[in-house]
Amino acid sequence: MTTHSNATYRFQNTVVAITGAAAGIGRTTAEHFARAGASVALLDRSPAVLEVASALGPAHQGWTVDVSDADAVGRIANEVIARFGRVDVLVNNAGIGPLAPAEGFPLATWDKTIAVNLTGPFLVARAFAPGMLARKQGRIVNLASQAAVIGIEGHLAYCASKAGVIGLTNCMALEWGPRGVTVNAISPTVVETELGLSGWAGEKGERARATIPTRRFARPDEIAAAILYLASGEAAMVNGANLLVDGGYTIT
Repeated sequence: MTTHSNATYRFQNTVVAITGAAAGIGRTTAEHFARAGASVALLDRSPAVLEVASALGPAHQGWTVDVSDADAVGRIANEVIARFGRVDVLVNNAGIGPLAPAEGFPLATWDKTIAVNLTGPFLVARAFAPGMLARKQGRIVNLASQAAVIGIEGHLAYCASKAGVIGLTNCMALEWGPRGVTVNAISPTVVETELGLSGWAGEKGERARATIPTRRFARPDEIAAAILYLASGEAAMVNGANLLVDGGYTIT
């Protein structure tokens, strides 16, 4: 079956900010939005984001930022708004997933995971939402995970942080929906990115695929397509949802 991930969505005169945009889901999503006509602000802690943005063309720009640093997020948000005038769509994609057994999970690793995966989306949304609320129009898409609704061995902090993203999404959707800003989450299964496959290689990956009803992992373009849908006018009535893109894994 042929797929056309952004064939029906048009984002001309739309400004999109994406965190974790230097690689993986974030980069693919930035490419999809750019092809659909949006101007994209790409944010990432890696300086590679500057080259990625440059490759997309002059309508786009990259910034290096640690999403867990409140002062840095505020400063970069101001720069993005100064450059583009506003942000219409925010995609909170940045995240990390260090693993360790629950009984010996290092506190520093826990703190860093929560800071990036949960505090980060809060800080970035807090920075960009006021402009959306003032215009009574906006879309926020938070990347959660199937790990938000199930337990995965070794993923203590990751599961906790992504469950928190669902709670964050629900509260923002409740408060901001009446003011014109929808907030939704997407929860993928393992995605075939360099980061995603690094922890699910070889026999471990084969066993994991066998437990998914579709018998495969997700592709980055499939997650990007779901993000574009939630950012589109067609999804205007979708608010506070957690869209599971997991091939049915969480129903087994």
